[in-house]
Amino acid sequence: MLRLALLLAALAFGASAFAQQAGSLQITGTWARATPKGAQVGGGYFKITNNGSAPDRLLGGSSPVAGKFELHEMSMGGGVAKMRELTSGLEIKPGETVELKPGGSHVMFVGLKRPLERGKPFTATLQFEKAGKVDVEFKVEPIGAPGPSGHGH
Repeated sequence: MLRLALLLAALAFGASAFAQQAGSLQITGTWARATPKGAQVGGGYFKITNNGSAPDRLLGGSSPVAGKFELHEMSMGGGVAKMRELTSGLEIKPGETVELKPGGSHVMFVGLKRPLERGKPFTATLQFEKAGKVDVEFKVEPIGAPGPSGHGH
């Protein structure tokens, strides 16, 4: 039944709806915003669902497009946006979905080796405490995009 639901979701929302599996974790909707030429950082976003019975933790990752891969959290305090690195990773509790999105938790690709260009996807490897490594592809949306377009590559 779950496979049928995933297939129907994939047909409804395009290729980006296909999930990557890492143990009991399901990673969906990987996307990034395009960056202007000369930008040193870019943001990455996606959802992680823990279908298992034990918590796991996204520890970090890597990508050939950047020198560093960092996990960050953004919050508002006194009308000021504050961003901090999540040095201990990001916990995904059993039965929960964690969404990395603009204005919240997200991936920072630091020391970009090239601009992130709309329509030119790139790969990254996510590193989880228990599930290990999983390779994903980030679809690149326009600068300032509020979310993934939902269209396939």
